[in-house]
Amino acid sequence: MSEIAARPVKTPDLASLGVIRSRPLVIVDVDEVLGLFMQGFGDYLALQGLEFRLERFALFQNIYRPGDTEHLDINVGKSHFDDFFRHACGDMALAEGGSEALRDLSRIANIVILTNAPGQARLARARWLGRHRMDYPLVLNSGPKGPLAAAMARQVSAPVAFVDDMLSNLDSVAEHAPGISRFQTVADPRLRDLAPSKPDMHRRIDDWDALRQAIEAAIS
Repeated sequence: MSEIAARPVKTPDLASLGVIRSRPLVIVDVDEVLGLFMQGFGDYLALQGLEFRLERFALFQNIYRPGDTEHLDINVGKSHFDDFFRHACGDMALAEGGSEALRDLSRIANIVILTNAPGQARLARARWLGRHRMDYPLVLNSGPKGPLAAAMARQVSAPVAFVDDMLSNLDSVAEHAPGISRFQTVADPRLRDLAPSKPDMHRRIDDWDALRQAIEAAIS
């Protein structure tokens, strides 16, 4: 989950990242998919004397000063978001089963990590992925992921799957590349009832073992 302003993103040359054109491609998000972002961000905010209340499936609208009934100004929340990625995103807890599932999937498919994160987070994010044995090609995006996912899908000649927690990104992929198999997963159990979904458009599977099996079936 990320709510950062969209900016132009250059389409990566997947071949230069080691992606094999003839193999299936699995494009995977990080926050609330492979890692417990909301938990980590909440812990960081607590150190700043703020509260992160899980009242809705949102980001900046859940940040409060203790005792306040109105959420923190959105621009102030964005500043804390940037600081979290600058100083603390490498401490995020791992989602259960995600690393193992990708390791299994990597035997039959290319894995590319597509995350909406500020540019200053690239090194810390790459280190976090490597530390958890997910040293796959990393692509930073901003805004809806459909255009970039479609551009990457055109670089392979095999089936493609896309995994994200955000309905807006799943809808974007459906618009720009309807042939991509789309899966929604929400790693943090506290968020699952809050997260909107469209099961008639995007399969919702919150368990990584079951999700791995569904992805394997979709790309086989």
